[in-house]
Amino acid sequence: MSKTGGTNEDDADTENMLAVADPPKPPAPKSTTPKPQPGKTIDMTFDDIKFDIEADANFERSMLPQPIEDLKKQKIRIGGYILPGFQSRDIKQFVLVRDNMECCFGPGAALYDCILVEMSGRGVDFTVRPVTVEGEFTIQEYKDGEGKVRAIYHLQGTNVR
Repeated sequence: MSKTGGTNEDDADTENMLAVADPPKPPAPKSTTPKPQPGKTIDMTFDDIKFDIEADANFERSMLPQPIEDLKKQKIRIGGYILPGFQSRDIKQFVLVRDNMECCFGPGAALYDCILVEMSGRGVDFTVRPVTVEGEFTIQEYKDGEGKVRAIYHLQGTNVR
């Protein structure tokens, strides 16, 4: 006799049924991050460099999936908006954001929704329209005065259109 009043065999049957009733775990989502292509420029979106991080969580490099890490030094082309600053002409350094909402950079922003761009050679003029930036992608932590990481992606820009 078992604790439930049935036989031990009944308990085993119940455990087997419960084990079968547990739905299988869904497969891990496939990465949309393109594979590196040395010597080529690959088209990317901000979705390709997205990763799991809670809002306002402290960034740790181990949070980045390997497909994103593999893009270091890859030439990429990505579209977005120039975050407005104080300069409007011949801008050599700017933040490229996913969209033109103010929420995309600074406190509470998603780290993967912005890229610090430093232009090689000629600067760019500010525009409210979307732009496409080409350059070499790297990962580098940019911290504020309190030591909080505010950006992690960097692009050594070669062309903006």
